[in-house]
Amino acid sequence: MLAYAVRRLLATIPVLFVVAVLIFLLLHLGPSDPAAVIAGDFAQPEHIERIRQDLGLDRPLYVQFGTWIWDVLQGDLGSSIYNDRQVSELILQRVEPTLALTLSTISFAVLIGVPIGVLAAWKAGSFVDRAVMMVAVTGFSLPVFVLGYILIFVFALKLQLLPVQGYASYRDGIVPFVRSLVLPTLSLGMIYVALIARMTRASVIEVLNQDYVRTARAKGLATAPILLIHALKNAAIPIVTTIGLGVALLISGVVVTETVFALPGIGRLTVDAIVRKDYPVIQGVLLIFTVVYVLINLAVDLSYSLFDPRIRYQN
Repeated sequence: MLAYAVRRLLATIPVLFVVAVLIFLLLHLGPSDPAAVIAGDFAQPEHIERIRQDLGLDRPLYVQFGTWIWDVLQGDLGSSIYNDRQVSELILQRVEPTLALTLSTISFAVLIGVPIGVLAAWKAGSFVDRAVMMVAVTGFSLPVFVLGYILIFVFALKLQLLPVQGYASYRDGIVPFVRSLVLPTLSLGMIYVALIARMTRASVIEVLNQDYVRTARAKGLATAPILLIHALKNAAIPIVTTIGLGVALLISGVVVTETVFALPGIGRLTVDAIVRKDYPVIQGVLLIFTVVYVLINLAVDLSYSLFDPRIRYQN
């Protein structure tokens, strides 16, 4: 198991290298000149050229990439063009709202999506099944920003139960912290709930048709043990895979959700950096998101043996 985990970690290095090359080329071969962006709209060509030399942008592309990747390996993601602050410092300042929103969304999606998926599978073909699938289709169909504005209109403006926008840190109290996350979590979590519920329903229905489940029923085993021990556990691998793959969906949704609800997280930082053409910040955030996504999928892969003892990782 440990050897397999180490090999998988080593296998992520080429993936991260290719991603780093793509991120570097994507921004450096773009239409905008970073030196011209820093100099401003009314800068003289001599001023732009001097900035280009100071930043090393006049050097060959492979030299620029080598310098950048060496700095990244030492934990230096560069400095922001906009305010000259370290990119790692900017990311650390914004990580709390993003982490809180991500964890609350995943928890909400799993706690709601898995039970209603199991319920739909157990009542397949019934009114309950059709109602759950209707909720799932609605969750898929509504864009995150549309659902977000609907929730703001109903629960913040009309009923005045929750704040319209903004983020309250847990240091300011648990109640304001939870209140500030309710609407963003519902908005972002619905599509994730729909994804998990549909996959759970399909996987559990397949397992419920197996012979050992029919045998358990014939022996008089109660419904709850059949669903939780025999069906859900054996259907867990596709569900866990869907949760891992859905992280990419979650990352893109975080950017939109933080913009709609004015949360000062990494998503807002990314949007601001794109608007200001702040290339070092864009590179740093994309790289961090990629590393997180690769590590989460590695953890999902390693968790398979916990749900299915037949899976063994060979040396």
